[in-house]
Amino acid sequence: MPLLIFLLAYLIRRRLDALGRWDIAPFFRLVFHRAAPEPEPENATTGLFLVFVAALLLTVMDWSWASRGLAVIGYPVDLFLLLVLMGAPGWHSLVKIYGDAWQRGDMQGAWHHIKDSLPAHERGQAGSPDSMHLSFSTQLLTVVFERYFLIVFWYAVGGIGLAVFARGVVALRDLWPQPAARYRFALLAEIVSWLPVRLLSFSFGLAGDFSGWLKEGRRYALTPSANARTVLFTAANSALSGYALNPKRFASLHPDDWLDFGRRSLRAIRDLLNRSMLVWVCLLALLVLAGWL
Repeated sequence: MPLLIFLLAYLIRRRLDALGRWDIAPFFRLVFHRAAPEPEPENATTGLFLVFVAALLLTVMDWSWASRGLAVIGYPVDLFLLLVLMGAPGWHSLVKIYGDAWQRGDMQGAWHHIKDSLPAHERGQAGSPDSMHLSFSTQLLTVVFERYFLIVFWYAVGGIGLAVFARGVVALRDLWPQPAARYRFALLAEIVSWLPVRLLSFSFGLAGDFSGWLKEGRRYALTPSANARTVLFTAANSALSGYALNPKRFASLHPDDWLDFGRRSLRAIRDLLNRSMLVWVCLLALLVLAGWL
């Protein structure tokens, strides 16, 4: 049943993303600002306590219903929570706008549209088209991983409680009102992401160029200290053919197609992510058939 709940949530969530609906970020922002107003001193414990308690309550609720043979009551709750936890509303239109600007040769316009979606340390400093595209591509990979694959992994491992905890940690890192405390949440987010991001890296190899992934992507996936962004980018870069994440090499080989590079590159990334999700669905189905889920 968890597999069916996830599949239904995934299909609905993809449609909601296309429409730009149901963004949970404002809810997280409101709760966090009430829990820790900005003038107060740094306090990371409050945020972690909020997320932990919410995850614990949902876990206890699921366990209580299952122990009474009423697990079916929890299925609608799981479906609703997955719908609000997953998804990246706004990114569908952002990718399209960026690809259109790139195709027009309007690199300044492309930067203007995407800069606020990049990590804080990369905003406000427009670089070359190459570096801009690599930064945006890496952020796209990271957002889709954290909004879909990370949640799916922990939902399959420990139910909706762990899924809420994982998504809550990412929200704390990005939205906690006290910037000085965010680096602690960033470390926790890396811990929560460590195993699923390496599983996704392997999925990139299966869904793309496996021989290319073995040469480069595997090395970072097997490096314990490599962060999630590095693992994702190197895995995608090595698994994609046609130099989709190598702008300089693409420009040297296909100079006449340079203005179409941005759109083609993002399409290749999207297709790789979709194929990788199919790999995960097949894996979950095998686990269900084996009686492990």
